[in-house]
Amino acid sequence: MGSKNFAPGQRTRRPLSIFAVLGLCCFFYLLGAWQRSGSGKGDNLALKVNKLMTDCNVIPNLSFESHHSYDLKIVEPSEPKAKVFKPCDVKYTDYTPCQEQDRAMTFPRENMIYRERHCPPQEEKLHCLIPAPKGYTTPFPWPKSRDYVYYANVPYKSLTVEKAVQNWVQFQGNVFKFPGGGTMFPQGADKYIDELASVIPIADGSVRTALDTGCGVASWGAYLLKRNVVAMSFAPKDNHEAQVQFALERGVPAVIGVLGTIRLPYPSRAFDMAQCSRCLIPWTSNEGMYLMEVDRVLRPGGYWILSGPPINWKTYYQTWKRSKEDLKAEQRKIEELAESLCWEKKYENGDIAIWRKKLNAKSCQKKSPKLCDLDNADDVWYQKMEVCKTPFPEVTSKSEVAGGELKKFPDRLFALPPRIAKGIIPGVTAESYQEDNKLWKKHVNAYKRTNRLIGTTRYRNLMDMNAGLGGFGAAIESQKSWVMNVVPTIAKNTLGVIYERGLIGIYHDWCEGFSTYPRTYDLIHANGLFSLYQGKCNLEDILLEMDRILRPEGSVIIRDEVDVLNKVKKIVGGMRWDAKLMDHEDGPLVPEKILVAVKEYWVGSSKNNTSN
Repeated sequence: MGSKNFAPGQRTRRPLSIFAVLGLCCFFYLLGAWQRSGSGKGDNLALKVNKLMTDCNVIPNLSFESHHSYDLKIVEPSEPKAKVFKPCDVKYTDYTPCQEQDRAMTFPRENMIYRERHCPPQEEKLHCLIPAPKGYTTPFPWPKSRDYVYYANVPYKSLTVEKAVQNWVQFQGNVFKFPGGGTMFPQGADKYIDELASVIPIADGSVRTALDTGCGVASWGAYLLKRNVVAMSFAPKDNHEAQVQFALERGVPAVIGVLGTIRLPYPSRAFDMAQCSRCLIPWTSNEGMYLMEVDRVLRPGGYWILSGPPINWKTYYQTWKRSKEDLKAEQRKIEELAESLCWEKKYENGDIAIWRKKLNAKSCQKKSPKLCDLDNADDVWYQKMEVCKTPFPEVTSKSEVAGGELKKFPDRLFALPPRIAKGIIPGVTAESYQEDNKLWKKHVNAYKRTNRLIGTTRYRNLMDMNAGLGGFGAAIESQKSWVMNVVPTIAKNTLGVIYERGLIGIYHDWCEGFSTYPRTYDLIHANGLFSLYQGKCNLEDILLEMDRILRPEGSVIIRDEVDVLNKVKKIVGGMRWDAKLMDHEDGPLVPEKILVAVKEYWVGSSKNNTSN
């Protein structure tokens, strides 16, 4: 009954409902047309989102293999045309911006100032691509690279003549052979290390990080690697032509550097062991300042090895063309300095002497010289060395290791570093450290799914340009590769933590050139680096520096915010890189994205006449 009574009203309302629906449809049609005309902000946003999804959704089909191809060019019609960077003149093949000879010679020779870093001003920076030499070939894979280097890659023969009797390097056909010799170990680095291991606990993981001052071609570091010890080797760019370049070509960690007037770019208490093998550093000069700098970076309980002048002066004084009295006085002065630094002599036999740094200040027998400020012990970038001893951190007993005891390697890789346990790193706790490790294991696994050559001998020399707590390096740790963990000078100072994990690294300002030769890294990783340096210096300069130090057909992984990566991608479009954007491994809604790139293979020619 009720239905019948309301039937007329329902019939009246039905046409009204139809008109209402039609009216709404017309309204939304007109609104859509207005937005598509370019006047609507909503459509602009939608287009941006759609474009990002288009750019990032597909994992790039990049070739990471070494094949020396010339046709790896990407052209994306939707992108604005990028600025094209031309090849530099072939005279810049081995260009090292902050250690160039012409600029160096304008600085004083006193205390090796002229061999320190002297970078070009902005107006003198090169804005071109550094060419590889003609005939450049992908280096031999490790461990063969330890013993052989292609001549075409480092075409310098002077060391084969100058160091012939010392077994540094030999020239054979189209390769250099490295027999493993050195000035103080012409019979080979292995025998030399065996003698050191009779005093120093190299075999059990107690010694993991080492420093080689004046490294030559880094054969000491090369042969330590098979004993699971990683050495940071450095030498100046001097008349021993290309020695650091040879080291890196062999797959051994090394940088251009010198003990001059500026502090070494490493944190305090970084190394378990340090050595000078005929490094010719005047240890007794400047009131012992150089030995005090070694003491700063040497861990409590660490070892210092001296082989070469003045050790065994009775045998070599005529060869060294120095008087017995002079050499005897020099050794006595070194002994006194070592004692004042709280080092104990453990061994002297033949050409080798070994000292061990005490565990803490309570165990020192002799009063130390003037003490430095402990709070500034890690403030090193362009900071002058001082004639003072870096004090030990406080301890409560004679048996306690100042600064904290480390586990043996490899356990120390993921153990809680003492600097974090003691709350020295602001904002980093034990919990956040463990979370960081989990995150980087996840990130590295995602990288390996994209590039299955990561973790193989295809990539030997790796760099992390903004290393943080060393999570990337720890997750990728393997005998097949090593990572140069770089902590930017404008980032949180975490390099001490990286060394406490048994990894190596260096401080650096990416507004300047890195202390290495061109073509020395196989894979470069940069997490948040370009966001960090926005407004600090030109992103183009950083990318050109990455190109300089990256090997032909080497790979790059850049992780950053999407707006920053869009700027980066536009620049690399003109750099002979094959590059693609990828989504974060957690999906397209995460604003952080990943740019993966491969540098094309190309070499210099006489036609390359660009100078800047």
